[in-house]
Amino acid sequence: MNIASIQGFFQLMNDRQDLLISALWEHIQMSLISLLIAVFIAVPLGILLSHYRKGAEPIIGATAVLQTIPSLALLGFLIPFLGIGTTPAIVALTAYALMPILRNTYTGLNQVDPALMEASRGMGMGTLQQLQKVQLPLAMPMIMAGIRTGMVLIVGTATLAALIGAGGLGDLIMLGINRSNNYYILLGAIPAAILALFIDTILRITEKKSQGSSLTPIIVVVGAALLLVVTPPIVNVVSSFGEDERIEIVIAGKLGAEPEIIINMYKLLIEQDTTYDVILEPGIGTTDVAFQALLSGDVDGYFEFTGTAIADLLGEEAVSNDEREAYVQARDGMYEEHQLVFLEPLGYQNTYALAVTEEMAVDLNLQTIGDLKAHEDNLTAAFTVEFSDRQDGYPGVQEVYEIDFSNVQTMDPGLRLGALVSGDAEVIDAYSTDSYMREYNLVALEDDENLFPPFNGAPLFREEVLIAHPEIEEILNQLEGMITEEEMQEMNYQVDENDADASDIAREYLIEKALFQK
Repeated sequence: MNIASIQGFFQLMNDRQDLLISALWEHIQMSLISLLIAVFIAVPLGILLSHYRKGAEPIIGATAVLQTIPSLALLGFLIPFLGIGTTPAIVALTAYALMPILRNTYTGLNQVDPALMEASRGMGMGTLQQLQKVQLPLAMPMIMAGIRTGMVLIVGTATLAALIGAGGLGDLIMLGINRSNNYYILLGAIPAAILALFIDTILRITEKKSQGSSLTPIIVVVGAALLLVVTPPIVNVVSSFGEDERIEIVIAGKLGAEPEIIINMYKLLIEQDTTYDVILEPGIGTTDVAFQALLSGDVDGYFEFTGTAIADLLGEEAVSNDEREAYVQARDGMYEEHQLVFLEPLGYQNTYALAVTEEMAVDLNLQTIGDLKAHEDNLTAAFTVEFSDRQDGYPGVQEVYEIDFSNVQTMDPGLRLGALVSGDAEVIDAYSTDSYMREYNLVALEDDENLFPPFNGAPLFREEVLIAHPEIEEILNQLEGMITEEEMQEMNYQVDENDADASDIAREYLIEKALFQK
């Protein structure tokens, strides 16, 4: 990093210190709760297995298998059962920490010299006395090493929990990846690394200060974790004592500036016209994560697109490329199949597109998607995982346009943009309102075969929420047909490229349209 880059990073740290502190605190809490649970499970289990060794290898092997499961896969598997947020994240992180703590506890206890055990029995010690006065003090260095290893694993893996709305430093990393902003990535990654080193140092010092003690190091770890875990809820209870209970409406948005801006509009409008508190869950991940959160009741509504509902959630083909007919298909299908209610769309379309740089479009005379056919063997495509798997995505391109790129890479939305800019890829999937279309002078190739269905954004709510609070429908339908593609792209640009706050941009737009009072 040059001097300008370092200055830019520290400027961002100063400007967003409130966000950094909040994310860091969430990360610490989530990590320590997971460690606490892992210690409570693994240490007693390791002690038990040291006395009943026949079951040791299968059980320790099972915890090892848990570590082979990719963290994203484990998080995704837990969503239908535990929903989104910190609960599934803590369960997954605990699972990752079990193996080193359990294995080290078991191994440390079994490595105690048999002669010492025989001598202690000769002195009249019973099993519990041997455990407390001989085995645990001698095994404690190895047990603490397992706890330290588990803690480092937890702190590092916890960054991925942001994808299911658990918060933490992963929020900053995902924000940076989504915006192709390395400063935000570093703002999340550096504190995560420092936190892991800091906690490891504290645990190492605790271990050295307690040499020869049986349970003191573990008691210190557990006590510190309990203090940090219990204090915030107590503070919240005390601070809210005497306040009137208010209705909370939870609204989520997928990754990206656009969903965050729109759900902030929802929040401002609902809170202006009702006494409800609207809790926002921005950036909770992909379509599947947001949809599962809605079905499970973890959120009351989220911002979705009609084309996504038709192709991805209903598994259908659009009956028409007419926007209204596609909306009716999505609305009726979501209600009949899932009892979910699509409110009125906002007006603009954020449809899929295949994009190339303006320079390449000129050099290869590319105007339509069909024009790519002649160059399919020489171009590298970088697509998001979702686009690569959707029928109205790359499989549809292969079927409708008979285009089969020789090299297709699947990656995160922010990373695939970086691949295009760096020249590692020549074609990407894009959205028509995304700010990078303007920032990098990208060209959206014409969908001359009408593969991509209309993508109109609209609020998607659980029916029971709207029955209980019917005024929400009228409030949010004020935005029907209002936002244009140009306006949405400009708002996205302000957030992604100028680092404006999504809430401020939403408020300014609503004030301009006379929907919100200053």
